[in-house]
Amino acid sequence: MRTPHVVVVMGVAGTGKTTIGPLLAARLGVPYAEGDDFHPQANIAKMSAGQPLTDEDRWPWLDAIGSWAHGRAGLGGVVSSSALKRSYRDRLRAAAPGVVFVHLTGDRALIEHRMAHRHGHFMPTALLDSQFATLQPLEPDEAGVAVDVSGGPEQIAERATTALEQVPEPTS
Repeated sequence: MRTPHVVVVMGVAGTGKTTIGPLLAARLGVPYAEGDDFHPQANIAKMSAGQPLTDEDRWPWLDAIGSWAHGRAGLGGVVSSSALKRSYRDRLRAAAPGVVFVHLTGDRALIEHRMAHRHGHFMPTALLDSQFATLQPLEPDEAGVAVDVSGGPEQIAERATTALEQVPEPTS
């Protein structure tokens, strides 16, 4: 039997991490954790005010996600996190070495359209440019897959599930 991965669903704001994460977790039969729930209140207030987070703002958030992922090693799980920079993913891997990334990718216009039509989220569309400017896509030596976000949520989750089948079993 295959050991379940601990998966971080990553990407810029508006790619559907909060939508695709639970669908992917259900398909894999593992729990889902919403990455935004790990943010300290100060981070949420800053983003709500239209201010991008600094690396210093992100470290405690990434450490909390990494701790959750570490606790799920060998059990599997899915958590969302923008994980935009290699250094952020390295920090997550330091806490949970076997973590695998699903990078949700897509056309900026599509992502902006989706962001503009979602309700009740603290991240304003105005921060999308800073998200794309910060984004460092997965590198060849990083365990993970890129999944296009065109189409509906079920289609995207199916693409992610299929792509993950090609990722080797976790080593930790």
